[in-house]
Amino acid sequence: MSTFFQNKVVAITGGSDGIGKAIIEALLPLGAKVATCGRNADKLNALKAIHPSVLTIIADVSNYNDCKNFIDSTISTYGGIDILINNAGISMRALLQEAEVDVIKKVMDINFYGTVYCTKLALNTIIERKGTIVGVSSVAGYRGLPGRTGYSASKFAVDGFLESLRTELLESGVNVMWVCPGFTASNIRNAALVKDGSQQGQTPLDEHSLMTAEECAAITLKAIEKRKRTLIYTMGDKRTVWLNKLFPGLTDKLVRNFFYKNGTLVK
Repeated sequence: MSTFFQNKVVAITGGSDGIGKAIIEALLPLGAKVATCGRNADKLNALKAIHPSVLTIIADVSNYNDCKNFIDSTISTYGGIDILINNAGISMRALLQEAEVDVIKKVMDINFYGTVYCTKLALNTIIERKGTIVGVSSVAGYRGLPGRTGYSASKFAVDGFLESLRTELLESGVNVMWVCPGFTASNIRNAALVKDGSQQGQTPLDEHSLMTAEECAAITLKAIEKRKRTLIYTMGDKRTVWLNKLFPGLTDKLVRNFFYKNGTLVK
């Protein structure tokens, strides 16, 4: 068994369920010291009951002061941070023509500014420890997806932010990376915002056919250990990225055909 994560302090946002929770449960047997935050107190308490060693902090990553409390509490408890995983995120499913602008702002505030706040606040300790900063992105950060204008914009922004930071820190010993899971079985589609800002409350996909959160966690941790620059998890997403680079017009049609049926957004 690898000792890479032994005694490493890992701060992960959005760890109360889904991919975040799976990463935590994969890290603990490896000897990591873990801190996480989330908005749902009940889910955090349930996580704490199962894993008492995990530091849990109630925080909305779109709020700078909440992020500061999370990062400061982690440093105060463990003495520093070796790895920051910016995992907290929210999706949307609404056509721009119908969506309230506040829906896009909320998605940007959580996905992009949450990453900016936590990364900025943890940066000094990670530089001191020559650690790792991770952004959990998406193929939507490489290729705009219909019905997800705000989500794609937020992931494009996260990728650009982290690529800029990676270049700034290239000679510091810090590894900055962004990883792009494919469709993963989780609550993200149920919690996705629709046109009026309410939660979708259902999923348009067959969740049982998707990559599990545990599979995603294993790939993510392996990428962190290997200090990857970026990683796209599935062959389908890799194909989409390369097609979009080489044949963008064709990819427009293929992506539309995937998400639409008879002129209606179905995915």
